[in-house]
Amino acid sequence: MSGAGPELKRALNQRQLTMIAMGGVIGAGLFVGSGTVIKATGPAAFLTYAICGVLIILVMRMLAEMAVANPSTGSFADYSRKALGNWAGFSVGWLYWYFWVIVVGFEAVAGAKVVNFWLPGVPTWVLSLLLMLLMTGTNLISVSSFGEFEFWFAGIKVGAIIVFLVCGSLFVLGIWPNADLNFSNLTAHGGFFPNGGLAVTAGVVTVIFSMVGAEIATIAAAESDNPERAVSKAANSVITRIAIFFVGSIFLLAVILPWNSSTLEASPYVAAFQKMGIPYADHVMNAVVLTAVLSCLNSGLYTASRMLFVLAARREAPASMVSVNSRGVPVVAILASSVVGFLAVIMAAVSPDTVFSFLLNSSGAVILFVYLLIAVSQIILRYRAEPATLKVKMWWFPVLSVITALGIVAVLVQMGLTEDVRIQLVLSLVSFGVVLVLFFVNRARIGRLPDRVAPEHTGRARRVLVLANQTLEADELMTELQRIDAQGEATYYVCVPASAVETGAASTHGAVSVRDATMEAAEGRLRRTLDALAAHRLDATGGLGDYRPLRALRTAVQQFQPDQIVIVTLPASESVWQRFEVVDRAAELGIPVTHVEAASMVAKV
Repeated sequence: MSGAGPELKRALNQRQLTMIAMGGVIGAGLFVGSGTVIKATGPAAFLTYAICGVLIILVMRMLAEMAVANPSTGSFADYSRKALGNWAGFSVGWLYWYFWVIVVGFEAVAGAKVVNFWLPGVPTWVLSLLLMLLMTGTNLISVSSFGEFEFWFAGIKVGAIIVFLVCGSLFVLGIWPNADLNFSNLTAHGGFFPNGGLAVTAGVVTVIFSMVGAEIATIAAAESDNPERAVSKAANSVITRIAIFFVGSIFLLAVILPWNSSTLEASPYVAAFQKMGIPYADHVMNAVVLTAVLSCLNSGLYTASRMLFVLAARREAPASMVSVNSRGVPVVAILASSVVGFLAVIMAAVSPDTVFSFLLNSSGAVILFVYLLIAVSQIILRYRAEPATLKVKMWWFPVLSVITALGIVAVLVQMGLTEDVRIQLVLSLVSFGVVLVLFFVNRARIGRLPDRVAPEHTGRARRVLVLANQTLEADELMTELQRIDAQGEATYYVCVPASAVETGAASTHGAVSVRDATMEAAEGRLRRTLDALAAHRLDATGGLGDYRPLRALRTAVQQFQPDQIVIVTLPASESVWQRFEVVDRAAELGIPVTHVEAASMVAKV
């Protein structure tokens, strides 16, 4: 009997990862929303971007310190779990997933409105659904297809910004045709701070959300051939990306256009290109904005599905979410995430001002909660770690780490003081509260699982089928076998469902390929168990089964025809098999089932 554990392919190459890292922070918000920020702040708007950029850079450095030591898809959740407890890991995972599935729906609607520029007669909801289908299909094909699409999407975004930086620099320096060296727009229309110095900090609330996505590179890096190198490189390059792409381009916009220009809010980059005399600027930039939207939609769906994958591996989401197809794609996790995006698109068409608005507002501050927990986790874990084991370290620890955490808190406070976005903070806190309630509900459900009483046995079992994975070497297993086979005359078959959920490979390595780790760990335990049974002079064989335990059990029953089944799990609070009632469903096969809880293995897992 053979089987295989879930395998997420290491299919992202360095070329794709480099471009994903470069384009990860460039969203449609930069191309469209920056005009609103300049209008509200004045020429000093680039300082707002600089402040936000520093905050994001520090968060990324903190994340890199932890992620280089253990690169994984669910690193945010894993580190919060280690530092603050299971509630924090559960919360970070589900909040991050919720944030991105809402973003997916929002970007699909935004992309449709961009397409309406060329196809005004097509309903927005139709275009939104088509974009959702396109990106869902891209993610379902393979990891490499996601990487290739994202490579070109990110390449177009980065290329557009570089073209603007070059042309804009030539224009303001007077090297451009019919242009003069002129920086007067920085002070000529009410001064550098026309709306007051506090406007610079007020704009942080809007700007910081346009930079979200830098951490995606650390998630994607876990599906590369060299996760450690990729994570470190992505974290270090974010400094240059933010300084040049955001601060640099916003500074040029402030120099090229008056901050109170009527053309700024609609599309500042189009207005700047038009002032330079570049033809078809509106069509070109509209195409770039569409690319940025599709990139965000594509990477958002990827990110959400990988977080769901790890939540399942951590026994905090349905176990089916950790399954993958033959191409190493977590199909169920992708579809589950895209369903929420589709629902958001439908709500945008049916109830844009109530339900859709509620969804957007309820996720508005969620990413800040995640960043705050990352910061707090890094501080705690840094004090626990041996300095020699850290290959990447946070600068000036603990001062900058504490300043980062306080900076995030300050942004949240600013949201509470700003009337326009206060509802986002309130509803996001409600979302956080709902997640915490779900955590305790889930924990209570596990605690309420009934105690199972082993059936009476004659001590004369003849064909015993043992189903176990990480509990194969538990002391309780041998004790139970001696009870049901007192005469030592039975024939044994040991079936090991090679599941990443049970081996811990998925929860430890996240989106790193888990096949090798799963198979090696399972085969090693099987071999040692058979050796132990042989040492007791017992007739035993075994093999690896399907990663789904019930399917593995049914196949083994058909082949081995046992008169007794022994299923070994961890205690209820630790066991995904108990959570999904594997033991109870196994009893439906009509063969006596003995359930053994391997309490002795808890400390070893």
